[in-house]
Amino acid sequence: MGKEQSDVVVIGAGVIGLAIARALARKGRHVLMLESHPGIGMETSSRNSEVIHAGLHYAPGSLKARTCLQGKESLYAYCQAKGVPHRRIGKLIVAVGEEQLEVLEQIRANAEACGVTDLECLDSHRLELLEPEVRAAAALWSPSTGIIDSHALMLALQGDLEAAGGQVVCHTRVTSGRVSSKGLELQFAGNEPLSLSARTVINSAGLYAAEVARSLSGLPAGSIPAVHLVRGHYFTYSGNSPFQHLIYPLPEAGGLGIHGTLDLAGQLRFGPDTQPTEHIDYDFDENRLARFSGAIRKWFPELQEARLQPGYVGIRPRLALPGDGFRDFVVSGPADHGIPGLINLYGIESPGLTACLALADFVTAMVMPWGSEPDYPSMAV
Repeated sequence: MGKEQSDVVVIGAGVIGLAIARALARKGRHVLMLESHPGIGMETSSRNSEVIHAGLHYAPGSLKARTCLQGKESLYAYCQAKGVPHRRIGKLIVAVGEEQLEVLEQIRANAEACGVTDLECLDSHRLELLEPEVRAAAALWSPSTGIIDSHALMLALQGDLEAAGGQVVCHTRVTSGRVSSKGLELQFAGNEPLSLSARTVINSAGLYAAEVARSLSGLPAGSIPAVHLVRGHYFTYSGNSPFQHLIYPLPEAGGLGIHGTLDLAGQLRFGPDTQPTEHIDYDFDENRLARFSGAIRKWFPELQEARLQPGYVGIRPRLALPGDGFRDFVVSGPADHGIPGLINLYGIESPGLTACLALADFVTAMVMPWGSEPDYPSMAV
């Protein structure tokens, strides 16, 4: 087994890891990014709704709320500068009956407390003018919600990382690690198994973040939260979409409800549902069709069930199970666990895609004060 040394190691080449690695490389750090899969972003980052969220539903002042709001603006600017396909398509949150109007107002008030001030209340008549196929008593219109090509975004982040001197190495899985005199010593399994000492390690392994953390000798077990896996199915809707915007019902326990989203090609899809699981399994369960149809018909009564086709399954890492209430992102650094140079990210689910650049800034601010500035020339671009 070979032994190497590195400045910064980022574990996990999903959108969060890529954004963090890019940010640190642009600050002049030597960054090595390790990914167990054959390519970047092959799990949670590529199996979601590809929505740029406005930041309506999170606890005011929470890390989710702050990074979503900051990340949304940063992401739109980044997409514009880099030519990453995206659209400010807008979203409607619908209250099906009069009894739901109070909840709709609570969402508006929470969004305003989070700093989202562009929402507009629509009555049923104005809603029908905007989306004739939707039936609801009222809606909230969110003009700053958008959609994005998540794979194009990740390729752009990878390009920036490599232009700043960073490197992505795939087929490389962390098997264990320990604190050493040179920082953190990690062992990897891959095409060429090796041992590597790193000054800074960022664990952004997504679904596997807690597993990676548990493999690090000396990391207090009490600093690792319980992470739950939740499966979500997406059905596509064949033919032309009856909608021009994203349509969301009121949130339900454990998620935002089965909603209708569009991709950049205009393909309509519905999902995700919420199904706790013990295993990472992407097999599609077509028996979910009846539940989807019933949920969607509450606000789209003309749904043609035959047009619902199996799409894909995504899995998200959650710190709370359905009904447990709000849980924030956890970014755990030396102040939490006592190991210098180690940062673990847990439960980075929605709005992680929206928040990726802001979370990268947050982690970079934690990393850069440690020790002196790098003793090599800056490679920032």
